Amino acid sequence: MTAPAPTPLQGLRVLDLATLFAGPLAATMLGDFGAEVIKVEHPTRPDPSRGHGPAKDGVGLWWKLLGRNKRTVTLDLSTPGGRTTLLRLATTADVIIENFRPGTLEKWQLGWDELSSANPRIVLTRVTGFGQFGPYSHRPGFGTLAEAMSGFASITGEPEGPPTLPPFGLADSIAALATSYAVMTALAARTATGRGQVVDMAIIEPILTVLGPQPLWYDQLGYVQTRTGNRSRNNAPRNTYRTADGSWLAVSTSAQSVAERVMHLVGRPELIDEPWFATGSGRAEHSDVLDEAVGGWIACRTRDETMAAFEKAEAAIAPIYDVRDVMEDPQYQALGSIAEVPDPELGPLRMQNVIFRLSETPGAIRWAGRPHGADTDAVLTELGLSRTDIAELRTQGAL
Repeated sequence: MTAPAPTPLQGLRVLDLATLFAGPLAATMLGDFGAEVIKVEHPTRPDPSRGHGPAKDGVGLWWKLLGRNKRTVTLDLSTPGGRTTLLRLATTADVIIENFRPGTLEKWQLGWDELSSANPRIVLTRVTGFGQFGPYSHRPGFGTLAEAMSGFASITGEPEGPPTLPPFGLADSIAALATSYAVMTALAARTATGRGQVVDMAIIEPILTVLGPQPLWYDQLGYVQTRTGNRSRNNAPRNTYRTADGSWLAVSTSAQSVAERVMHLVGRPELIDEPWFATGSGRAEHSDVLDEAVGGWIACRTRDETMAAFEKAEAAIAPIYDVRDVMEDPQYQALGSIAEVPDPELGPLRMQNVIFRLSETPGAIRWAGRPHGADTDAVLTELGLSRTDIAELRTQGAL
């Protein structure tokens, strides 16, 4: 039998104390590449993601994704037994990820002073809506608020319509990516210093970064970006267009050469000679003309005809998919973007695969999200607690 491939984060232990969604998703990403992730949930108030969205046979499906590659234990950190047990777990861990309001861990005597005293090499990763200090730090914070406050909602939607929020956890997901990067950066620093540190991740900040140079534009030019629907102020044609058979396609012409190819394709090469066509911003100022040219041409053809013509012309186009299309798309299939995972509760599950591929030390989904507290006894036994100790913690309400 071939030995399993080594994983890059093998030997790393992560305690996931967080809920909904940035912190837990960051822990999932670490677990996908071999970290041992121990999900710590309250004994009677499990991670709310177990109840978010559709369920099958009473089992929340979102949790199956978010909880994958995690061992699950229950622990009430506000009790003396829970506090003592977490500190004991911390001595064996490399990373703790939490998203309590600032001051909550300190109230339980589980703040940085106590945790770093128990384990000077620990990386305490604190994920909150607004960060650990400042006038809003005490407020409850969710990704929706970050999508509103970052400027994302103000530039999303049609020009005459309201600001638009995404129908999924965009800010949380961006913060999760940033958090996993921050954790790895802190661990790299630990290699040099021998000491852990605190990661302070405010969900309002990573989404601000990915929105691009808006602060710079405002600082230097007083320019405030406004809503443009599917259009861009940086290039055109850039929009969604409906085909003769009722499908929708997205076209992008960020490169000048691609814009020129599209004009030749749709039979409007004379537009290339217009002075304004020479720059992306100039084309964007004439979006009506370009949308009429491209949209009119696409409207007379089916999706397949249009896709084939654009591909032959080496012009950028993509169909507007829903999840049914994603599951059947040959490119996603070639990449293995959707993985099938066996699950003892629900049988085979198809979900997103690990987020990137490594040629020598690939990640893997070892199991889907496990039942609430399924590994409590096993983890605590490995920690050195006896059956009597575990029974006593349960009697105290700590487990």
